[in-house]
Amino acid sequence: MSGDETVSLLYVDPDEQARPEVQTDLEASPLLGVDVQTCGSRSAAIEALESTAVDCVVTEYELPEATGIELVHWLRDERPDVPCILYTDVGPDAIETAIAEDAVVEYLPRDIPDSSRSLARLVRNVIAERSQLAYPVSETEDERLAAIQRYDVADLEATATVDRLTELLASHFDVAVVFVGVVDAHEERFLACKGADWDRLDREDAICSHTLLEDEHLVVEHVQSDARFADIETLEALDIRSYAGVPLTTPEGLPIGAMCLIDDAPRSYSDDDIEDLHRFADELMEQLELRRRLSAVERTVPKPDEGSQ
Repeated sequence: MSGDETVSLLYVDPDEQARPEVQTDLEASPLLGVDVQTCGSRSAAIEALESTAVDCVVTEYELPEATGIELVHWLRDERPDVPCILYTDVGPDAIETAIAEDAVVEYLPRDIPDSSRSLARLVRNVIAERSQLAYPVSETEDERLAAIQRYDVADLEATATVDRLTELLASHFDVAVVFVGVVDAHEERFLACKGADWDRLDREDAICSHTLLEDEHLVVEHVQSDARFADIETLEALDIRSYAGVPLTTPEGLPIGAMCLIDDAPRSYSDDDIEDLHRFADELMEQLELRRRLSAVERTVPKPDEGSQ
């Protein structure tokens, strides 16, 4: 994180006197540029996080209706890319961690000397580490994840459409595997996969995590020779040697997944190949958008028995 970069932080503490003090200390710190938003409870924190993009969360352990660990648990499910710091007088032995055993949270005791400076330094460090995740995350990640819910394939009954287009891809391209995947917060789910029996893939192992950040497409002619993917053992175990993917993008420009070609040997793709792949991806998104609109209309039209009441 550069010294002139301003980050956003949410500070959660029920102590009405402590909140402005910590806010002032952080915003005045020479270690980082930060805008601090404060609140006093888990529910208020969740409301803020659902409406505002935040780079880091700092929370007291003892909150009115829950604990800071319970907030961390929610955060890891809904905003897994946001680092969290437990800033509290409660000692480690008294903190109940069973509710969020798999959650990672930094701990900083408030009673150490010059704790405000230590907190500013820790905020700077965890945000810097966030940029070094095993997979890239776009600035519109929250909006992208919300868009996925609107295009839920099972709800739209579009499985047959995805299967049909995958079959057409398989017959059109001479590759080992073709698939359509949706990239959720933690994994890629394969809606259809021709040539292999793949169901899902951890997001850090999925090349499509990188495809989401491309405006048009991503081609990796030799996966094991690309520094981004050379050390991912899962890709080698699945015999993924080359990759070509096009983002599945909503009308608002949010990528929810990718349509991809996989081969078991290094290979290149012609401009015509990529143009055809774009056409297939556009066709699928048009189908999903149409089904989404029809589904929305059906939900707003009253049933016959409702209209007569």
